[in-house]
Amino acid sequence: MARRTDSIREGVTTTRDIERRRLLARATTLLVLPVLPRLALASRLLAVRTWPADEYTRVTLELDSELRAEHFTLENPHRMVVDIQGLDMSPALNELVRKVRTDDPYISSLRVAQNRPNVVRLVFDLKQAIAPQVFTLKPVGDYQYRLVLDLYPMVAQDPLTALLKKQPGKLDDDPLARILEDIGRSPRGAGVASAPLLPVPAAPSMEAPTTPGTSAATAPRLGRRSRVITVALDPGHGGEDPGAIGKGGTREKDVVLAIAQKLKARIDATPGMRAYLTRDGDYFVPLHVRVEKARRVKADLFVSVHADAFVRPTAGGSSVYVLSSSGASSTAARWLADKENAADLIGGINLQVQDRQVARILLDMSTTAQINDSVKVANSVLGQLKNVYRLHKPQVEKAGFAVLKAPDMPSILVETAFISNPDEERMLRSNADQDKFADAMLGGIQRYFAANPQIASAG
Repeated sequence: MARRTDSIREGVTTTRDIERRRLLARATTLLVLPVLPRLALASRLLAVRTWPADEYTRVTLELDSELRAEHFTLENPHRMVVDIQGLDMSPALNELVRKVRTDDPYISSLRVAQNRPNVVRLVFDLKQAIAPQVFTLKPVGDYQYRLVLDLYPMVAQDPLTALLKKQPGKLDDDPLARILEDIGRSPRGAGVASAPLLPVPAAPSMEAPTTPGTSAATAPRLGRRSRVITVALDPGHGGEDPGAIGKGGTREKDVVLAIAQKLKARIDATPGMRAYLTRDGDYFVPLHVRVEKARRVKADLFVSVHADAFVRPTAGGSSVYVLSSSGASSTAARWLADKENAADLIGGINLQVQDRQVARILLDMSTTAQINDSVKVANSVLGQLKNVYRLHKPQVEKAGFAVLKAPDMPSILVETAFISNPDEERMLRSNADQDKFADAMLGGIQRYFAANPQIASAG
């Protein structure tokens, strides 16, 4: 009887051990199953995009997970090789090859192949030597993970040189262009011209000190010659950053570029005035670079052009903003500034190589005098906008826009209309209405300089 009981106990113990081992095996299998297939799967390529421009060409690969990439350049002939880990060949990569344009300033052609398991190699045949930047971006807005390849020239394009190249007429036939060319070679680079915007009384040829409460833009510039007035026009967004998108699919970056180009043509046709675009095509420009470009061409005024958007489609009207030295003038103004300041995240800035000295422009370096000058311009432009369309608010608004933080020039941001409003979206697409907005801004700018003729005198 005792032996039978022991035998039964042994059987129970054995059965329990077997069951325990089976449960352990099942649990181990469940733990391993989610991991092993993931290790074998390559990342999925969601989209490919190219943004060729004179300043640089950007190539973007959007994926469902973050990847690592290694790159190097070769000479004779110039090439760039990029090895992307965790990626397999796909139709989207062949689409990238087809997206390379013949007029791309940097890329001649592109070859793609599976270099080894889970590694795809891109070989860019180049038209010139480049200084590439390769970096990744985490998901933001409507984008997933992005691998960004920025192809910059070995010698960065100088905004002042670019402005000179786009002057109408030959240098021999254009006295203004000859003067600007000479100044472009000088260390100071202060533009002068033989045709002033407005008659300026002759003054002693000497430097004028800047007194307290006077910004560099309105400080008396004494001299016997007058010079060209330079207006920096900044079409918002661009490239990877479309800006706001209307219900009809209209992209803010497209309409504000069209308006800025129309305004540039009008300013260039005005005696004694020239305009410079911070971007003249569909490509991304970081906020601090926009400001630095304007400063490099010694702009007397900075005008950023946008098309507003709001959560309510009924919101509408034109607005003009300046930088605030304290808080925003309204909740809506603060919301808009936060949205516009996020452009660098959407467009994709390489924070690893961003120069600290250059990035300082994103700090508040403005002065009270600069803000006061900005308010004068803003009121002048707002007064002209109300003649062509209704205003969202009857007064100039203030908020902490990063792109308005230039310390040495009046800076305004114009929201032409609400692209989120279906009626105003149609207006923004209309050539005739774009002309009206450009005319109104030109009128406001001219009125400001007419009230401040000292700006046209030589520095």
